[in-house]
Amino acid sequence: MDSWTLHLLQITNAFFAEKRQSAYLVGGAIRNALLNIPCNDWDIATPGNAHELARQLANRLGGSYAHMNVKAARITCKHDGQEQIFDIVPLQGNTIEHDLRQRDFTINAIAVPFADAVQHFTDNTSLFTLPLIDPLHGANDLRSHCLRVVNNDVFKHDTLRLLRAIRFMICYNLSPDEETQQLLKRDAPFILLSAPERIHAELYAILEQDGATAHLRLLDAYGLLTPLIPELSPARDMKQPGLHNWDVFDHSLETVSALERLAHALQLPSEELRSSPLNDEHDDLTELQILLHEAEQQKCFQFATLLSPTMKLAALLHDIGKTVTQVINEDGKIMFYGHPQAGVPLAQAIAHRINMSTQEQRLVRQIVANHMRPGQLSRDPLTPRAVRRYFVDLGPTGILVALISLADHLAMRGPQELTDAWTQHLGTVRLMLTRYIREREVIMPPHLVQAEELMRKFSIAPSPLVGQLLDEIAEARADGQIHSKEDAFWFVEQQLGHSVSTKIKMLPKHNS
Repeated sequence: MDSWTLHLLQITNAFFAEKRQSAYLVGGAIRNALLNIPCNDWDIATPGNAHELARQLANRLGGSYAHMNVKAARITCKHDGQEQIFDIVPLQGNTIEHDLRQRDFTINAIAVPFADAVQHFTDNTSLFTLPLIDPLHGANDLRSHCLRVVNNDVFKHDTLRLLRAIRFMICYNLSPDEETQQLLKRDAPFILLSAPERIHAELYAILEQDGATAHLRLLDAYGLLTPLIPELSPARDMKQPGLHNWDVFDHSLETVSALERLAHALQLPSEELRSSPLNDEHDDLTELQILLHEAEQQKCFQFATLLSPTMKLAALLHDIGKTVTQVINEDGKIMFYGHPQAGVPLAQAIAHRINMSTQEQRLVRQIVANHMRPGQLSRDPLTPRAVRRYFVDLGPTGILVALISLADHLAMRGPQELTDAWTQHLGTVRLMLTRYIREREVIMPPHLVQAEELMRKFSIAPSPLVGQLLDEIAEARADGQIHSKEDAFWFVEQQLGHSVSTKIKMLPKHNS
């Protein structure tokens, strides 16, 4: 434990001693201490007035006080980029033992007198040597990696505990006992009774952990995935064309795993990356890594974003439109016409339900709507016009969409060996990102002509036509058809289908 945190705990201990107020360290802080996991969130239970004590203690610690609810208060202390949180909560019942029996899981129903806990941290001894207040034998459950509810109504009292149970299984390598398993499945349909912002926080805490596909399958095994994302249910056993290894449901989940696999590969040392099975004979993956580092320096990409919960959810939902667009022809051919656009409103509904931010929702919509484009572009020679149009539509998000498209390709193949189609797809993404990251001024140069100039010179009223003409000028410039303002005016004449050379004095031709 660092000296600043220990100092805060010692001040807090002295404060309660001075007030002659009993206090107990409870819950997650004890659990983490028993597991030798660093803690920055300390729950302190006391029979006193939690709000009044917290106000005074915040002043003593030099922290900020916050009202959590009618009974509890929070103190936040910050120092040199570190943060420690102290939640002061009143005892539930007349004794600490009664309080512990009202908690969620036995591993969180352990307490230690605060003074004893601080002495332990000061002396750096084993917490197991202290006289734990452990009426439900939570320490034994922790040793045996068992997750056990304290009573049968734990999830009914707070349905968010359903997600918290999954998070504890993942983060602390726990297995639920049989009763807890049954209660999870019994109460899973009620998860949406929890506030959306609380669901968002727990779901993101789960998806932040590596191996998110396994975590999503764990949610599904206990009946939690369907109430959270019912739109995925029709994807189960929904067959796909022959190139796909999985049905739509499993492909969606495996795309999350493929995204993690790709992201981890892209962060390998260059020598290891060169020998990665994802690399090709052109060393495209190594070059892609270099490009992404350059993009990070340009602040149009962050490696951290690639493994964010939002990106993992976008990967999960990329094919959600297939659930409403499947068509099987008379010859048995399976098609999903227009599934990217069909998936946008479905993904939006899901993103809203789990309380994604406006920015997160927009990212998910863009990925769902555009995830097919890089793969489609890989089928033909890549033109500057196509690259420009892609990045005009998507901006920096186009980098993330391109990487999702690669994950989609990997998940499509499943355990099968990658083919030349992967080499073509990877090479196309490399070229697209090269154009955007290194040659942006070439494919997306400043406008040769402004909207006001077009309207004035060609007597065009403000309308969508002006924007269309500007876009066509930019694409023609990207293709090398025009190089100057005079060229642009000539081009507009051709597009409008009439000559205005006698009406407009064109600028002198200049070299470019």
